[in-house]
Amino acid sequence: MRDHAADAKVFKAFCDGNRLQILEQLRSGEKCACVLLEKLQISQSTLSYHMKILCDSGVVVGRAEGKWTYYQISSQGSAYAQELLRVLTEKNG
Repeated sequence: MRDHAADAKVFKAFCDGNRLQILEQLRSGEKCACVLLEKLQISQSTLSYHMKILCDSGVVVGRAEGKWTYYQISSQGSAYAQELLRVLTEKNG
């Protein structure tokens, strides 16, 4: 049986324009929250909100360094999201 609540977190990560912009920025590699703030022109609290959702989904991981957090796309989380979409949309029989 699938954990639909966990699966929903993955899809929630992709259901917002700001989060899609963040993912697009992270495609080129790890970024400091300070860089994301500058590129996206959003507030610190708005970024924190979106990063929590992205990290909770497993698609993004963060690491603290000094006063900033650095984020990157998780290869494991990305693979899981791709497989999840495939499993949920392929025809059964």
